[in-house]
Amino acid sequence: MSDLLESLTHQVRSIGDSITPYFANVDPQVKADGTWLTEADNKSHQALMQALPSLVDVPVLSEEISPEEQHKIISESQEGYWCVDPLDGTSNFTQGISYWCVSVGLVIKGDIKLGVVYDPNRQDLFAAEDEKPTTLNGEQLKTHPTNELANSTALIDLKRIPKQVSTQLIADAPYRSQRCFGASALDFCWVAADRCQLYLHGEQQLWDYVAGKKILHNAGGQSRTFDDGRVFQNDLIPKPVIAASSAELMNQWQSYFNSIHSE
Repeated sequence: MSDLLESLTHQVRSIGDSITPYFANVDPQVKADGTWLTEADNKSHQALMQALPSLVDVPVLSEEISPEEQHKIISESQEGYWCVDPLDGTSNFTQGISYWCVSVGLVIKGDIKLGVVYDPNRQDLFAAEDEKPTTLNGEQLKTHPTNELANSTALIDLKRIPKQVSTQLIADAPYRSQRCFGASALDFCWVAADRCQLYLHGEQQLWDYVAGKKILHNAGGQSRTFDDGRVFQNDLIPKPVIAASSAELMNQWQSYFNSIHSE
């Protein structure tokens, strides 16, 4: 683990632990886009805004800054930026569902260089950096992924996908079972760790997937957009995402998805 990643994991773990006392003990506010915001989101956001530039001196693109600030960072930050979700899974956090995380990625000159996702409930810290395998709590992530679609468990968010796709998945699912947990960055990590093998989400923001994508890909998994494009394109356009824990399983999943998506 590089010195930068080691310092980052320490910071993210500390920040995640600092907001844990608010879990299931905080009232949400409703933001302009209809999503929830809590005191814990703000506390984590402020801590990350302060800590990250001391590690790499580039701007911090957080979910909790204004759209105008986000666009300015994307368009004007030639060197790169931090991309963070201070609290991914705020609805779960507020309602006492122990599936939420802090997510931090570093983008340098258009490439995702590293990603860290921390789940304080399980003390799981996933991390990945260029040309090195994904780690879980400092140890290389060891997986034994299935390569059979029919034996897979899928993370599916039905509310954001085309109706014909959701209808077909409900009527004739190609996988063994499905779940929807509600924290996108952590979803990527669970697929990377082979806790689930497939993923489908109809609308992910930049901060939802930057860190998780790095973690998944460095663990041997793959992700694509619904139209078979790259998920990360260094922009703020929401992306529909499919993913799988291995290349072979991704081929099967994408082939099945394409067959129903094109109908």
